[in-house]
Amino acid sequence: MATITAAMVKDLRDSTGAGMMDCKQALAENNGDMQTAIDWLRKKGLSKAAKKAGRVAAEGLIGAATSGTKGVVVEVNSETDFVARNGQFQGLVKMIAQVALQVGADLEKIKAAKIGNVTVQTAIADAIATIGENMTLRRAASLEVTKGVVSSYVHNAVIEGAGKMGVIVALESPGKTDQLAQLGRQLAMHVAAANPQAIDPAGLDPAVVKREKDVLADKYRQQGKPENVIEKIVESGLKTFYKEVCLLEQAFIHDSGKSVAQAVKEAEGKVGGAVKIAGFVRYALGEGIEKQESDFAAEVAAASGKK
Repeated sequence: MATITAAMVKDLRDSTGAGMMDCKQALAENNGDMQTAIDWLRKKGLSKAAKKAGRVAAEGLIGAATSGTKGVVVEVNSETDFVARNGQFQGLVKMIAQVALQVGADLEKIKAAKIGNVTVQTAIADAIATIGENMTLRRAASLEVTKGVVSSYVHNAVIEGAGKMGVIVALESPGKTDQLAQLGRQLAMHVAAANPQAIDPAGLDPAVVKREKDVLADKYRQQGKPENVIEKIVESGLKTFYKEVCLLEQAFIHDSGKSVAQAVKEAEGKVGGAVKIAGFVRYALGEGIEKQESDFAAEVAAASGKK
């Protein structure tokens, strides 16, 4: 049986908002597995959270760059936030994004690409040697359309094109580029705030949909609801779920009285043609990376050579 630590209980409580003892029981009942414990709490009606993104723990910056019909977003990690505020590191991230715009999102191709006389990999190594802290190019993604625009938005930007979160949105349309770019930026800001999982229900991972259906069904089954009633409740619950996680069905953050799909349709008049959201990518710094807890005072003492 897994050892349930106070840190595990705290993480589950932060993720679900459930009580401390309920979280401890959920972990104990599910051998310490966090995701299963979240589902267990939901089935018991003790958690309102439908999903929880990975805790943002790693430091560094997200870089985004666009050029007409294509755009990229990259994540470069550092050990501390001090480095993320360093001008050399910021320039490095912005440069890597520009390189990715030219060569694509393959990490090995980005690292092998040359800037002047050196490769990106060498530039990263030089920055590590100069700044004295480990850095890694963690991931990159790109979007491109044949006709239209790719727009970007960087949240908490420390310099233009680099910050704690980056979003790119691709719009296919024969319409006016300037109007498309404006709509694309609004949509990128929406994606940053609302964190959709897919453009529409068809784009969701079938395993995610099945898991949601199972959680809903088990929850009402435990309440003694008959199967025919459960089926209807589940279908209704899925519609609500889609409105939470599918971009086109979400309430538009710039006008909550309409969905994103409605906002895009209304914008077609200004754009001068049909508009299709071809894709989006949202990178939040450090999501999915677990950072070790540390004693800051001990770190400072170690850095100064004291024990």
